[in-house]
Amino acid sequence: MLEVKNISCGYGKRTVVENVTFTLGMGELLCLLGPNGVGKTTLFRTILGSLERICGEILLNGEDVRQLNLRHLARKIAYVPQAHTPPFPFRVIDVVTMGRTAHFCVFSSPTTKDVKIAEDALRTMNIEHLREKSYTEISGGERQLVLVARALAQQAELLVMDEPTSNLDFGNQIRVLDHIRAVVRTQQVSVILTTHSPNHALAYASKVAIIGRDKSFAVGAPEEMISEQYLRETYRVEAELFGIHTRQGKNVRFCIPLSSRGAKSSDYVESPQYAESLH
Repeated sequence: MLEVKNISCGYGKRTVVENVTFTLGMGELLCLLGPNGVGKTTLFRTILGSLERICGEILLNGEDVRQLNLRHLARKIAYVPQAHTPPFPFRVIDVVTMGRTAHFCVFSSPTTKDVKIAEDALRTMNIEHLREKSYTEISGGERQLVLVARALAQQAELLVMDEPTSNLDFGNQIRVLDHIRAVVRTQQVSVILTTHSPNHALAYASKVAIIGRDKSFAVGAPEEMISEQYLRETYRVEAELFGIHTRQGKNVRFCIPLSSRGAKSSDYVESPQYAESLH
């Protein structure tokens, strides 16, 4: 379990984010929402240990992450960046096997076991067909899946993902998020990811944390945190929340931005089944 207790973080004497408190258990996916420039990346860097926190505690299974050396921390927390292009055209299997680095002995090479773990990660992400392809020549969506596979090969307890669907088309966004949710459920890892899409948080998150323009911080269930007022205050757009009952038998909530001309809620007619599914 990850426990973040009253932390403040920033650069030198400049505090960027303060009074952040939340917990994340095994098998939970937390989406971090907020406009650009409010400190999401700063918070991530602090959790990852690359930025010294100003105050507070960050505990992973009761251990203060500040007391862990880098190798031990890398076995606990894996990071998936927005994008990554290596300087050399490594094979996909080589990129994923790099996730095993924290488990290597000094000056050692990947063992047969390490390669098998990497292959299992490819299989989990359903991209084993990319094994021998050059990482620099596959699509953006495929690269993101490879980065997630690399993090899985690391066998960490917590995955931290910085906008994993950034710059992906609609189909690849859904594929990446579907795979991440499946990993959370089947392997019981904990995931924190940032997204600029409230609909992603509504569809995939078990918890949502928000950083407001005033740097306020709050965490709760997606349906509690994402409201029309929140969307208005945070993103400065008018939007409506709807609920539908899908063909798969699921109740789904989603938001629709209104016209920039200032359309009001009364301009739209909500069907009775939509209204009922919201309650």
